[in-house]
Amino acid sequence: MAELHLKDVAKAYGEVKVLSNINLDIDQGELIVFVGPSGCGKSTLLRMIAGLERITGGTLEIDGRVVNDVPPAQRGIAMVFQSYALYPHMTVRDNMCFALKIAKMSQDEISKRVENAARILQLTPYLDRLPKALSGGQRQRVAIGRSIVRDPKVYLFDEPLSNLDAALRVATRIEIAQLKESMPDSTMIYVTHDQVEAMTLASRIVVLAGGGISQVGTPLELYEKPQNTFVAQFIGSPAMNLLKGEIIGTGEETRIRVPSGAEITAKVPSAANLMGASVEVGVRPEDLVVVTDGTQGFLPFETEISERLGDVTVLYSSAEPGGKQLIAKLPGIVHVERGSKLSLTAAPEKVHVFHNGISLLYL
Repeated sequence: MAELHLKDVAKAYGEVKVLSNINLDIDQGELIVFVGPSGCGKSTLLRMIAGLERITGGTLEIDGRVVNDVPPAQRGIAMVFQSYALYPHMTVRDNMCFALKIAKMSQDEISKRVENAARILQLTPYLDRLPKALSGGQRQRVAIGRSIVRDPKVYLFDEPLSNLDAALRVATRIEIAQLKESMPDSTMIYVTHDQVEAMTLASRIVVLAGGGISQVGTPLELYEKPQNTFVAQFIGSPAMNLLKGEIIGTGEETRIRVPSGAEITAKVPSAANLMGASVEVGVRPEDLVVVTDGTQGFLPFETEISERLGDVTVLYSSAEPGGKQLIAKLPGIVHVERGSKLSLTAAPEKVHVFHNGISLLYL
């Protein structure tokens, strides 16, 4: 298994720059997830690592060797695509061992590797079936097994669950997590647009935006300490609420006045030169609570839509000036009618503060 080092990696199509200044170190045994909006370049970056796209700037090292100009077959990688790409006329066994036969590996070694991969992926009963006799989740496991038998240095997954329905996606996601647990030294890079996959699978998440890396960190680091407003709203569902505000107190804690006239305390340090600065106050929908003790919360909220989901109730406010809608995610079943007016607040440690789009924690 291998480490990867990307140094100032860039990709351009003629005059169009897709990615630039990508600097990332991936340790052996990590499961790194690339996430970001459509068109941010996450699949392009994965294909550059695989050798399917040419790197137009910077260097890529795999296991200490620069591989910019090394063909894909010689990089020691295996890739699982969004489409299963199985040979329909071959059995599961033949699909999994096809690349090994092409490499002229001994039959004993081929059988050993296929049986081991089938055991890990719980495919042993299906080795003699054709792909058409398998479910979508089983076909995706065969595609993963085809990678495992090659014993690569790095596994690459390009949105492998996108073609599955919701129930299968959850089941296969669990299977991938179990696969990683059974192969702790394997280095894996996984591309997805689904943040639930990212949050549950990743050792670290790489958030891509604007042609570069917006933030790298563990799932909880990105959730609890987003570096900027983009990450704050991209990670977490529903997205973080952002309110305009003005700093009226600095120090170890920050005091902010919001448009309602209320004052908020955030357990975020701020420099004295930020006094009077315009900022954005961020509060996640699940961190908002309804004030019931007669005091006034900092966020007046008029309910427009109420979604009772059983475990939680999601409330959407009437649009604020400028078209912004606020969201509150309350535990359990809450009976709130349309037009109901609530007063909401949040604990100081749950309040985020951003100046010019950057969290005060990173200034």
